[in-house]
Amino acid sequence: MNKNIAFIGSGNMAGAIIGGILVKSIATPSQLEVYDVNPQASARFADKGVVAADSAAHAADFADILFMSVKPQNYDEVLSGIKGHTSGKVIVSIAAGISTDYIRERLGRDSRVVRVMPNTPLLLGYGATAVSRCETVGDADFEYVKQIFESGGIVEELPESLMNAVIAVNGSSPAYVYLFAKALIDGAVSYGIDAGAAKRLVCQTLIGSAHMLTDSGKTPDELIKMVSSKGGTTIAALDALYSHDFEQALKEAMEHCTRRAEELGR
Repeated sequence: MNKNIAFIGSGNMAGAIIGGILVKSIATPSQLEVYDVNPQASARFADKGVVAADSAAHAADFADILFMSVKPQNYDEVLSGIKGHTSGKVIVSIAAGISTDYIRERLGRDSRVVRVMPNTPLLLGYGATAVSRCETVGDADFEYVKQIFESGGIVEELPESLMNAVIAVNGSSPAYVYLFAKALIDGAVSYGIDAGAAKRLVCQTLIGSAHMLTDSGKTPDELIKMVSSKGGTTIAALDALYSHDFEQALKEAMEHCTRRAEELGR
């Protein structure tokens, strides 16, 4: 399926998506265009053979698939600039809180919009992306958009009603993991363990634990039990976490995240 793909906004996420597209040969460089208000930002893709568009409207004219990779606060301005240039295009929004209805109200109710929530591990090809679509998006186009994100990780389809809630699950959650890792590394250093060695041990433990979750066929509770000997060290550590309501703290973090997404939502 030969489609032209354009990006309005050329930040890290756009760069990660473009990288996946090229590595997986989903499109050729000549089928890609990027527009950014900062010409130097879009010009950084020139060495990949990707053309820098001279306006958002021209990028929209070029595209069959148009990625909106700008901040939520810039959406009104960008949508105003491309109105009248998006007929028949598929609009892909990766901004938190921006609904498909919000975009269709500004570009036309017949607009075909896919809403996406990726996360930063997409930069390394290990992304976890949630996707939803409005009713005007056909199966073939939706599968094509999903294929683009599958080039950089896994994709899960959700109803749009859950796209704000999922931000707490995959969009923001890498930060929780990094905070957890930081606490472990800092704790190790406080005991005299070298910071580099601690980081390597913690990171490999996170990788291995993730594989146990995906590959062992066991539930999280069963895996916890595998590590926990009665009266042993793991139980002592878990008791301390339970005493501080570790699970409840994470649930509250997710609730705060979702509430903020609703506040920002349009």
